[in-house]
Amino acid sequence: MKSIELFIERLILGSRWILVVFYLGLAAALALYAVSFVFKLAKIFMVALTLNENQMILAMLGLIDAALVASLLLMVMISSYENFVSRFDEGKTDLTWLGKLDSGSLKVKVASAIVAISSIHLLQIFLNASQYTEPQIMWLTIMHMAFVVSAVALGYLDRISAKK
Repeated sequence: MKSIELFIERLILGSRWILVVFYLGLAAALALYAVSFVFKLAKIFMVALTLNENQMILAMLGLIDAALVASLLLMVMISSYENFVSRFDEGKTDLTWLGKLDSGSLKVKVASAIVAISSIHLLQIFLNASQYTEPQIMWLTIMHMAFVVSAVALGYLDRISAKK
């Protein structure tokens, strides 16, 4: 009976390696997103001198948004791998935050990144307000505030759990 229990425990623990497929998929998505970013940047270079200030700000906000999304992907990949699959070799990496992101603090960082991404989208909408109706802007603002409240609540809960 003990050998069956040991086998099941090893099987369940070993199944964490299945997550690697998801992290490799995210890495592939990040590479595709990088290609997309380069094309977006090339388009901006080609029309940079013809854009007015508002259009240039919108283009730069799009690039910032892409960088935040890419950073979010990377943070989730690395910290999730370290938390759920295997630790990275200590001496072979210079990422000082490795090992410091548990699942609680990862949630807070992801929520914060989502708020930052949402803020950029909302700023883009405000800069193009003429293309949106007032109810659309109102609902987009309400959704953004829901992200903000969620991030604050997650941060507060993480802080409470850290004290215990």
